[in-house]
Amino acid sequence: MFVTPAFAQTAGDPGIAGQIVGIAPLLLIFVAFYFLMIRPQQKRMKALQAMVEGTKRGDTVVTAGGLVGKVTKVEDRHLEVEIAQNVRVRVVKATIAEVTPLGGKPAND
Repeated sequence: MFVTPAFAQTAGDPGIAGQIVGIAPLLLIFVAFYFLMIRPQQKRMKALQAMVEGTKRGDTVVTAGGLVGKVTKVEDRHLEVEIAQNVRVRVVKATIAEVTPLGGKPAND
């Protein structure tokens, strides 16, 4: 009827195998995250960058700010875009969100 005190036993050293099993879920999550999110985004950015660099006169572009217009002049870092008849604006190439080649469909469709 007497209750005896219980003492915890010390756990043994998990060793290298126990450490690998403990880190494995984190590694699997990182690998899945890379292949499902990071890699596809890098591919999209690389394709967009190639389209922006290949922009030429006559292409239709959409800027990140929502302006849609036709390219009338291409410079090193800027484009001149006609957004209405006789209304031209200079746009930084880095702000281009979509490029539609002359007479074609958007590349990302």
